[in-house]
Amino acid sequence: MKYHFRSKGGYLVVLALVFGGILFSLITAFLGFIVSENRAETAKVNKERALDIAEAGLDYYKWYLAHFPNDVTNGTTTPAPYVHTYDDPEDGPIGNFSLDIKGNSVCGDLTSIDIHSTGTVSVAPGITRTVYGRYARPTVSEFSYIINSNVWAGADRTITGPYYSNGGIRMDGTNNSTVSSGLDTWLCTSSFGCSPNATQNGVFGAGPNSSLWSFPSPPINFTGLSVDLSNMKTKAQGSGLYFAPSGNYGYHLIFKANGTFDLYRVTNTTSMYGTADGSTYALERNVISAESFVGNYTPPAGCAVVFVEDKLWLEGVVTKKVTVAAADVTTPGVSPSIILPNNITYSTSNGTVGLLAVAEDSILIGLDSPNTMTLEGIFAAQNGRFGRNHYVSSGTYKVPNAYIASILRASLTVHGTIVSNGREGTKWVSGATVLSGYQTRANSYDRSLVSDPPPLTPHTSATYKFIEWRELN
Repeated sequence: MKYHFRSKGGYLVVLALVFGGILFSLITAFLGFIVSENRAETAKVNKERALDIAEAGLDYYKWYLAHFPNDVTNGTTTPAPYVHTYDDPEDGPIGNFSLDIKGNSVCGDLTSIDIHSTGTVSVAPGITRTVYGRYARPTVSEFSYIINSNVWAGADRTITGPYYSNGGIRMDGTNNSTVSSGLDTWLCTSSFGCSPNATQNGVFGAGPNSSLWSFPSPPINFTGLSVDLSNMKTKAQGSGLYFAPSGNYGYHLIFKANGTFDLYRVTNTTSMYGTADGSTYALERNVISAESFVGNYTPPAGCAVVFVEDKLWLEGVVTKKVTVAAADVTTPGVSPSIILPNNITYSTSNGTVGLLAVAEDSILIGLDSPNTMTLEGIFAAQNGRFGRNHYVSSGTYKVPNAYIASILRASLTVHGTIVSNGREGTKWVSGATVLSGYQTRANSYDRSLVSDPPPLTPHTSATYKFIEWRELN
């Protein structure tokens, strides 16, 4: 009998080929994955390098402007872009940044410089990163308040945005940003709710968020904040709008929703007594009883500055970036104020609208103001104070009967910035009783005005810096 054996060699060859193919596929896929990851990582590194190079372009032009202020052509007479090689300290030239530079001018003065910097890596020219920076001097629009005196923020106050005083601060309200005093300590008197008088920290009070309080902080030179009113008058006469003394009690300016304003000459006012310190009453004429129409005007697009050389009542709907000043720079001893008899609001909140109101003396909310009042803008009382005087309904200094109901008002909302040389105050209390003014008050700064404020807005520093930075791609 013969036995026959089948050879298994063929099966082994097939199995070897199958498993070999699978192994080869796995190795190929693994190597492909490694190569792909390496490419992705290389692209990521090059992308980050491109961003670093773009930021280096901003830093370079900041350095350049420190040596050649106001030069927006990179030392040339040709238009942008301006391309510079970027040298790495270890690897040498690894790419370049391309600069596109634009100067922004208002009333003939350069106010800010916009810089676009695009970074490119030589080994990957298809990968670019672009950053944008606005280079300018910081202005008062970065704050909700700047005050040059001791101040008391009551428990009814809600404040959003940096709050600063060169004096002491009693903060019983709610602050949602920093509260800074230029003093280490100060003497709190009965005028600020301290009885007996007591030495307190630069910032103290019953308000929450005390972790945001700081003192002493570097002082803000209030004199340096002052608007050059003579320069503003010159700008208004040359390319803005200028109005000479009225020959009466002043002017009444009403902004209109169509972008113009109506101007009236105030021919008569109602006399009444008010006090700015709670004890010394003075006869004031801040309520209009008669006026005559002067005309309808449009603030010039290139220099939207309105200068009134007289007392000014201001209200209405603002539709553009505009500056209004009330000052007398020629008559010694005459310092006009601005009276706010009604709401001042913006036509839109998209950042294209803003108001700067500057008074040589004070900015005061009138007795005849709305029960619920809204003010939008930057309000700067250069030598006086921002506030609402104290009025009484009986006794020697009582207001006329028609205005007694207006002594106590409900709520005041301010969206923007208050700059006040003297103590700011819009509410008068005795103990827990509100006697006069607004019972609740809310303040918030306008973030949209930080990088693009109205014309001739006061600066808080002479040093230029990047006030805005963002990546564009």
